Amino acid sequence: MFARHRRLRESNNIRALVRETVLRPEDFIFPIFVVEGENIKEEISSLPGNYHWSLDRLNEIIKEVEERGIKGVILFGLPEHKDEIATSAFEENGIVQKAVRKIKELVPELWVITDVCMCQYTSHGHCGIICDNKVDNDSTLEYIAKIALSHAKAGADMVAPSDMMDGRVMAIRNVLDENGYAHVSIMAYSAKYSSAFYGPFREAAHSAPQFGDRKTYQMDPANIREAMREIEEDIAEGADIVMVKPALSYLDVIRWARDRFDVPIAAYSVSGEFAMIKAGAKMGLINEKAIAMEMLLSIKRAGADMIITYHALDAARWIRKDE
Repeated sequence: MFARHRRLRESNNIRALVRETVLRPEDFIFPIFVVEGENIKEEISSLPGNYHWSLDRLNEIIKEVEERGIKGVILFGLPEHKDEIATSAFEENGIVQKAVRKIKELVPELWVITDVCMCQYTSHGHCGIICDNKVDNDSTLEYIAKIALSHAKAGADMVAPSDMMDGRVMAIRNVLDENGYAHVSIMAYSAKYSSAFYGPFREAAHSAPQFGDRKTYQMDPANIREAMREIEEDIAEGADIVMVKPALSYLDVIRWARDRFDVPIAAYSVSGEFAMIKAGAKMGLINEKAIAMEMLLSIKRAGADMIITYHALDAARWIRKDE
């Protein structure tokens, strides 16, 4: 006699009862791009439905995030001034620092994560200090730690270093602990690949490198064992959450990490993944909701505990509507 697996697919109700993986609004982290100026809500052409926000209009997007049941946001800042050492990234009144304080005034309980990197703030567009036309790892650590500390002082709940410098989690953990911010947690971009899927984000954040590329510090897409070493080291240095980025083409990396490490895992569904869905839907080739929800479900099924996604607001609305 053969098995009758279809018995458990007979109706919506039985499928819901036996469903192994479930998406919730609480699974999502929404990226927000903040800029200097006033009365700015400017759509990002490469990320339809996402905007550059000035501080005086942040209340609009934060209210929507809260209403959709999303518990966390991650902030990316676009400064007015750039220089060789990313001074604007660690100033007390930098754009991210001001945004953190504003959000904490609006919704104190919202979990505020800050992206800790230098690329948006440097005149050369790289994620560190340039020495002899190369990104110098060890001299960069001091600046990455300064940025993280400035975010913590502003009220960030979690800092997320995305630069991929060796030792940066330890450098951040040490400086936070030494300055009374032991309670501020770290989400490490642990397995961040040198990916072609970042194109739309670099337009949104004005962060494309002015020379060369980032292959000497971001990971080779061909490597997975190396990713496990990166994750293991970040955990040893003090990371509270580790991340795999991008998500969709790296589901195997998420699964390997889930099977090996008993820590929370984040996955970043990046700008290229979002843009492809938007473009396909605009051309009438795909159903945006169906494709986006299937993609997000696959990321969670692979083992991610939380997903950073530009679809967060829509996905939360779709989930609530279907309940």
